[in-house]
Amino acid sequence: MAESNRISDPRVMRALAHPARIEIVEHLNSTGEVVTATECAQLVGLTPSATSYHLRELAKYGLVEQAPSRGDGRERVWRSTSTHVQIAGTDQEPETLAAERALVNLYLDRDARRLEEWLDRHQQEPVEWQEASAIMGNTLLLTVEELRGLNEKVRELVEPYQMRARRASPPDGAREVRVNYLAFPTP
Repeated sequence: MAESNRISDPRVMRALAHPARIEIVEHLNSTGEVVTATECAQLVGLTPSATSYHLRELAKYGLVEQAPSRGDGRERVWRSTSTHVQIAGTDQEPETLAAERALVNLYLDRDARRLEEWLDRHQQEPVEWQEASAIMGNTLLLTVEELRGLNEKVRELVEPYQMRARRASPPDGAREVRVNYLAFPTP
């Protein structure tokens, strides 16, 4: 299995640019689970047949694959092909730019919705979780090399805490935590 699935083909970007498909790929990448269409349907709120269609489409573009059977072979199970997706539209063709933008917008909208949900419920969370959570914004002055180095340090910092690696034996009191990191130059 590849660590990162670099997506540069606009057809693959368009295939992934669906809320249910993003949720499926993210769930499988982050957990390493092997799941059926019925199990995915519960995750994304669709019917098993609709989810089965989405899984086949994701498989067509190499984002998921059929896994070995868990039992008698009658049940089709699926798994991720990587631990995370990296959008890497490298050409400047309008088709690629539009597909990349649509996919990034879908990710950003979903993550903004998650933040709104946190803000709606954070007062009901235990105080220690309220105090440990953070929304930060910093303006830095960096060279390209420094930005690359910073990004690599952030990757190294979060890597030991990836759900996929810790899921089998999480520490007491561990919860799923969403970390978003954006780093881009301003005009």
